[in-house]
Amino acid sequence: MTSSARGTIFLERARVISQVAHDARQFVLRVAAPRCAAHAQPGSFVHITCDAAIPMRRPLSIMRADARGGWIELLYKALGPGLHALAGRKVGEELSVLGPIGRPFTVHAERPRMLLLGGGVGIPPMVFLAERLREAGGAACKPLVLMGSEVPFPFRTRPSTLIVPGIPEGTIACMPLLEGWGVPSRLASCSDFPGCFPGFVSELADAWLASLSAAELAQVEIFSCGPTPMLQASANLARRYGVPCQVSLEEFMACAVGGCAGCTVQVRTSAGPAMQRVCVDGPVFDAYTVF
Repeated sequence: MTSSARGTIFLERARVISQVAHDARQFVLRVAAPRCAAHAQPGSFVHITCDAAIPMRRPLSIMRADARGGWIELLYKALGPGLHALAGRKVGEELSVLGPIGRPFTVHAERPRMLLLGGGVGIPPMVFLAERLREAGGAACKPLVLMGSEVPFPFRTRPSTLIVPGIPEGTIACMPLLEGWGVPSRLASCSDFPGCFPGFVSELADAWLASLSAAELAQVEIFSCGPTPMLQASANLARRYGVPCQVSLEEFMACAVGGCAGCTVQVRTSAGPAMQRVCVDGPVFDAYTVF
């Protein structure tokens, strides 16, 4: 474990509180992990043991964390033997959880129009960030969450009652959890789901950004998590509209605490190209340094 991470990453025996299955082998897992819940920030993740017979842990982004209740919530898709085994864990069983790990998103007060983009299993950090923004309150804070998926969303969608100027007509499907918090959300998919924007989430974001004035764009910052092509598209949007952009990267990793350097990516720094570790130097990076 790196020195910068000491005292901030905890190893806990986490009890399964609930495990909810959704379409397309998607699961929402809630576990009791009080120390992780107390220190988690949007963008951080955990390294979780899926089964005693599978020694390698799996990194999963935190979707929600309740410090008072002492639990964290994870959304994952059961692909591969590890996560398939995790999907079989029952309420009351214990898992080994290491976390919270990584550098989180950074919110800037001078950029109150926060555009949160989540694609597939990149949705969890956006939900977490939206919840923290809601808790922080403030009339100036105006987050908008746009999500994309080519399989059914891991929640029951419904038409939104929150008006969002600049969103294409007919794009009305939302995430009910965010809607209940008063945070507007819209959904995109190429799979012809009712009420969803017929295209990629980056195209929906483009339509909204194009509707803003120069003064409004000066208040925008993009936060994005999802597949690499989506992150690249997010960076391209940010460049085109001249706004900052933070991206959360996903990489295979063995130790997740900076020791093995197996999850390095090349980034641009003031001193030139450098290799940095997604687990502890990220997973959140300035999009302009990565793409």
